[in-house]
Amino acid sequence: MPSNVASALVFVVNALTSLCLLVLLLRFWLPWLHADFRNPLAQGILKLTSPIVVPVRRIIPSFGRLDTATVLVAFVIQYLAILLILLILSSSAEFSVIATTTVVKLLSLSVNLFTFAIIVRIILSWISPGQYNPATAIIATLTDPVLRPFRRLIPPLGGFDISPIFAIILLGALTRILIGFNQLGI
Repeated sequence: MPSNVASALVFVVNALTSLCLLVLLLRFWLPWLHADFRNPLAQGILKLTSPIVVPVRRIIPSFGRLDTATVLVAFVIQYLAILLILLILSSSAEFSVIATTTVVKLLSLSVNLFTFAIIVRIILSWISPGQYNPATAIIATLTDPVLRPFRRLIPPLGGFDISPIFAIILLGALTRILIGFNQLGI
């Protein structure tokens, strides 16, 4: 297969997998962050992911607030995506290498989820400050726990909250650390 076709296929697999996994990761993180599940977006996330998570939950119960079924489904989807990418690239790897890469990619995707949520919150604060809608509520639920420690350390300067800048820098550093553990480089 020509390298440009393989590259395009890898891009499509990564993009579609990432979209699916972002919804699953939202399902995982929202209960941990005490999201309001009366929110229409939270209900939509539950409805989208329930067909694949609920059957697994019948077999594997949750441990406290840890939604093991969602974690397992996300792990399997990412693992299969990596296998498909290796197949496209005519490559192979050991189970442990693929499993490590799977965990690293899921953690990196979670960090990216929080980073993008902070960026969206910044933009929304410029466009429509103080307005409520379901999306801003979910974004606030995702970003408040990340921003809270920075807000304690860094007071607003002239009415501007610069704590998101430092949160994004720290999350970017964490992403780079995680990338170092990706043994496959895909």
